[in-house]
Amino acid sequence: MSLRRRLAEFGFESNDDYTFQIDCLMRADITHLRCMHIAGDSGRRKTALANALAQALEFPRIVYHDFAQPEPAPPPIVITTNEDGTAQDGPQELPPTAFERAVTEVCAFSEGERAVLILDQLQLADFHDQTRLFQFIQTHLWNSSAGSVKANAKQLLVVLISEDVLYHPLAHVSYRIWADASGGRFDYRPEEFGLGLDAREMFAAFAALFDALGSIPTTSEFRKLLADALAHARTEEHLRHCIFGWMEQVDRARLFSPALSPLVHEAVMAMNRHLGMDHIEIG
Repeated sequence: MSLRRRLAEFGFESNDDYTFQIDCLMRADITHLRCMHIAGDSGRRKTALANALAQALEFPRIVYHDFAQPEPAPPPIVITTNEDGTAQDGPQELPPTAFERAVTEVCAFSEGERAVLILDQLQLADFHDQTRLFQFIQTHLWNSSAGSVKANAKQLLVVLISEDVLYHPLAHVSYRIWADASGGRFDYRPEEFGLGLDAREMFAAFAALFDALGSIPTTSEFRKLLADALAHARTEEHLRHCIFGWMEQVDRARLFSPALSPLVHEAVMAMNRHLGMDHIEIG
């Protein structure tokens, strides 16, 4: 089964298979920890891709940390009392943060099995934590108040997600991929959707339309879109609503712009010809 289909099983549909990109990262001859930077437009699609990739690649251990989640309140200060009754501050040691616990945990997992560490919303991380993360990726060693642990570089993958430009040293050690469901080319064939060769003209019209739109529907999106359009769409406005209704990634302003009218019109005519409907113009 292709990686694209595996990703769809775990909630991320895309027209990109990502196999080549993953192979490039996994085969790279590097000394630091393997690190992937998932870039893309703002939203949760990058997070969906990271989690789907971890499951599709069958990592037994997945550790996820979101820097947008607030840290729990610090424990209350313990005050001890001297023999003379005066108050004395007891020794205070701050507990490890959620980020520190996540790194420590994934290092321990990597000793025995393949593990992935997903760090989300990295732009919200303290600069000190980002520099510590860079040192960890470079040296495989993580130092915290709880002690030092070492990651097994052969079994650990680090995935970084940020809504801003990545801190340069981290970008330097990362392989970047783009999370985009609507890219690629419209290369669907009628037989993949239970249609005969007589639907080729209609599919060619859809290919021209989606190419001009700059967005390609995923397989399940196009399956729903096609069924809806053939059953109900008889006008350009109908088809536009079908496309906008079923496609997650689409520029609505461009879809409804007059510039696309000729291509939308041709797609509707091709659909009607496929269905055996006559087009009558009233002068």
